Formats: sequence, structure tokens, C-alpha cells
Amino acid sequence: MPAIVPPSAPAPVLAPPEESATDSYLAPEWKVEEEDPGPKPAPVREFDGVAEAVLELEGTSGGAASLFVEPLSRINEAVKLGRIQEAAEMAEQTVAQATVALGPHHPEVLKLRELTAYIAYLAGDALRSFHLSLDLAGLRHRLRDERAAYGNIQSAAAAWRAVRDPLQGLHLGRDLIAVWTDLAADAGPAADDLEQLEKARTRMTRLAERARALDSAPYAHGQ
Repeated sequence: MPAIVPPSAPAPVLAPPEESATDSYLAPEWKVEEEDPGPKPAPVREFDGVAEAVLELEGTSGGAASLFVEPLSRINEAVKLGRIQEAAEMAEQTVAQATVALGPHHPEVLKLRELTAYIAYLAGDALRSFHLSLDLAGLRHRLRDERAAYGNIQSAAAAWRAVRDPLQGLHLGRDLIAVWTDLAADAGPAADDLEQLEKARTRMTRLAERARALDSAPYAHGQ
């Protein structure tokens, strides 16, 4: 699925996290994957809804959603040019305007919120990207859109991996796994992909070990 073109100037979060060698359960959004030749739908990846937000809103010819084609185009252009902070501010404003015009649960508003989470990720604001994506996952789950909810969980997991502090990672991971477990309890892609959830739990074990090591030798870690 096509997506927003990454900025020409590298953003800080695009560098692989320190744990990338062992935490390989997430496929980065910009990594091209081979498609399954069978009839199964494409695997859910993080920030999977961003391309839909761009393509579908830009293709809208009428209705309230078409009011946001122009700001979305400006956001896209800012991301392409590497003006990530500017794009983030415009995305926040557009979400606020769309929420007033269409309502908080309108599909286009949810797509714009996904876009905002993605831009926060590009901007290096992993914490905001995490919370935006996790909130969307819970909302999509309540709306019974399990595939979109799992995409949001993957987005939240990508942001979680970018958080370097092990103690903060533990707190965020508990929230992530709680929502993820709820999704996996129902039929859908989360239930079909339990291995990813188990790998997230394994990462929690490693984070706990790192947090204990940091607590036992704080001066060795610059504290």
C-alpha cells in the first residue's frame, strides 16, 4: 500500500532502535515486504491507515470530508520536504477542525488521527505517537473494526520500541499488552497473529531486566 513519502532529511526516529536486532517483530512502515501470492489479505503493519487517509481524502470530490483535502495536501508536502514539526502542527489543527465538522468517530477523523500519530513518530515524539495509536486501537476495537484496531496496535508497538528508557517502556508496555490482549480475545488479525503478542511480552521481560540493572547500578548509567 503506498504511503506518505518519508522526508528527504532523515528524522531521528528512523534510526533503528537499540533493540532492533532482538525485537524484530515489527516491520517498519517504509520497508517493502513480499506479498503472499495466496488470497489472504495483506498483513497488518504499523501506520497502515496513513496511506488510506492520504489517498481517500485526496480523492474526495464532495461532502464535508472534501474540506480537508487542501490541508492534507499541505501536510503531505511538509512531510516530503522534511518540515516535520510544521506538519505535526497542521495535522493537530486539521484533526480538531475535522472533529468539530464530522464528529469524533467519523472514519475520516480516525484516519486523520492515524496520520497525526505517524507524524509524531517521524518527529521523534514516540510517547505522543504511542498514546494516539493506542487510543485509536481501543476505539476501533469498540467499533468492531478489528483489522484497523490491530493496525493501530502495531503502530503503538512501533512507538513503544522507540522509547529508550526501560522503566517508561515497562509502564507503556503494560498498557499496550492490556489492549492487545483484548483484541486477541476476539476473532480477527490479532487472534491470528498471537506470536507478535508473545514477542511483545518477551520484550517486557527484557525491559524488566534492564530496569533492575539500572536500579542496582545507577551511577554506572550516568545517574
